[in-house]
Amino acid sequence: MKLNPLVLACSVLITQVSWAQTAAPSTGTPTTAEAEQFVHDAEAKLEAAVIRAQRAEWIYENFITDDTEAATAQESEALLAISGELALQARRYNGVLMSEASKRKLAQMQLNLMLSDPAERAAYARIAASMSGSYGKAKYCPKKDDPKSCLALGELEHIMATSRDPALLKEVWLGWHSLSPSYKDDYAKYVALSNKGAVNMGYADTGALWRSNYEMTPKQFEFEMERLWQQVKPLYDSLYTYTRHQLQKTYGEKEVPSTGPIPAHLFGNMWSQTWDNLYPILKPEGLSSSYDLSEVLKERKVTPTQMAGYAERFYTSLGMEKLPETFWKRSLLSKPKDREVVCHASAWDIDARQDVRIKMCITPTAEDFTTIHHELGHVYYFLAYRDQDPMFHNGANDGFHEAIGDTIALSVTPEYLKKIGLRETLPTKDQEIGTLLNRALEKVAFLPFGYLVDKWRWEVYSGKVTPENYDKAWWELREQYQGISRPAPMEANGFDAGAKFHVASDTPYARYFLADILQFQFHRALCKEAGYVGPLNRCSIFENKQAGEKFQAMLKMGSSKPWPEALKTMTGSDRIDATAILDYFAPLKVWLDEQNALYEKSAKK
Repeated sequence: MKLNPLVLACSVLITQVSWAQTAAPSTGTPTTAEAEQFVHDAEAKLEAAVIRAQRAEWIYENFITDDTEAATAQESEALLAISGELALQARRYNGVLMSEASKRKLAQMQLNLMLSDPAERAAYARIAASMSGSYGKAKYCPKKDDPKSCLALGELEHIMATSRDPALLKEVWLGWHSLSPSYKDDYAKYVALSNKGAVNMGYADTGALWRSNYEMTPKQFEFEMERLWQQVKPLYDSLYTYTRHQLQKTYGEKEVPSTGPIPAHLFGNMWSQTWDNLYPILKPEGLSSSYDLSEVLKERKVTPTQMAGYAERFYTSLGMEKLPETFWKRSLLSKPKDREVVCHASAWDIDARQDVRIKMCITPTAEDFTTIHHELGHVYYFLAYRDQDPMFHNGANDGFHEAIGDTIALSVTPEYLKKIGLRETLPTKDQEIGTLLNRALEKVAFLPFGYLVDKWRWEVYSGKVTPENYDKAWWELREQYQGISRPAPMEANGFDAGAKFHVASDTPYARYFLADILQFQFHRALCKEAGYVGPLNRCSIFENKQAGEKFQAMLKMGSSKPWPEALKTMTGSDRIDATAILDYFAPLKVWLDEQNALYEKSAKK
């Protein structure tokens, strides 16, 4: 569930303007009028540049060829050159008296890379496009001489999700992870170029630049991430312990040890980042419910367009507008049969006005039903803040953008599904633990992974971790935070981190960790606004205009104000707080601890 990186980097790209068309700065101390004009001109000219880059990227991800790869690399290179020059120019106006909005825009302009050497800019853009393309085209071929045996990531993920053969799971896991070393050298070159651009703008490295995008110092941001992780760690530990016990029952102690890390290939997901595919073997014993949303969607032959329609109707039930007609004409909702595309779900704001789109290969599954609700959250955020100044066409911070759709997805409850005709009965109280467990396997299991991806990259960008130690550092973090180990010994020149799309595409990942926390904080606040009383996990704001109005009030702000102000508008608090996720899963935490105690007691007999 990745928002298009050009949109996410709006605070950077928004400053891009043709250098040739920008008048050379006058000498001496600039006036307020000059500073305001600089910001105005940069902002006005940016939109055309962003649209060109967006269209090139859209075409490339939907038609992966050498030519479209070259075209998007050229547009990226042009944007990089322009934004870097403007970022340097912007420094001249620091300290000049101007409006608060212009001060904010000026600061955002300088959150950017600057590569002055044309050859370096070209290399940076080329490598970025090449890595993303290599990931999108990658296939694992069990029989190297038989092209028909080759499996794309989607097919491999299906095996990971459904198979219970540990040997096959291990083969598939190792097969996919054997592909990323092909662009490891490119990644190392990319890191070096990116760091050079960050240093040129006064940052210690690219990781420090990323952490500076949260209106606090890089060190303060690191502290905040660790603080939030420590808040949720006891809940994760309980879920992890329960999962170990159940996996051991399924695979035996030889595959799943009683102590130490658990092999990564056994979690039902290529990256062990979510575990909900394990639900059939982890669900509570004696659970009488046989409801399966995926089966319902398949039986009713729900199409990708209909899946998106369900999601649209949720948002309009809150008082939001219908999607523009162009959304339905221009989005990619199904995997084409005649070409390779990047199927990773993403939302696109092509023209910062009405041309909003989704690129997603939708299948009739419960997972994709939730995902499309999430992706439309990005789209409705785009539409909500389109009347802001162009530089504020972004989320309050990047975690907000990811959290918006997930907040709505939390309202995909049994009550909601019953209202829209996809469920006939509601779960009983004893069945509720199963529903909570299923969601925890998605949300809670993700938390340490969401944290460690960028923690690894911060160390890579800082130089603490060098290419020869990429895998060593990666697996140290995965064992420390997730309790997960590599299924086989590390290989020379390995690059397991690169088997994750967001590393290959260089998309910052801390946003997903923050979003996982924020969505529950948002959900609790909106349920309170809706007047809901009861277990937080059973609340759905579907059809509640009052909650929708409060939601829209924050969305319309975009990034025009510091994110704590936006957070306060929604929740009444200006600090990210993980107590909401603890409240949501409180009944499950009690049940998990009881189950773990029973298991330990029986194991001692």
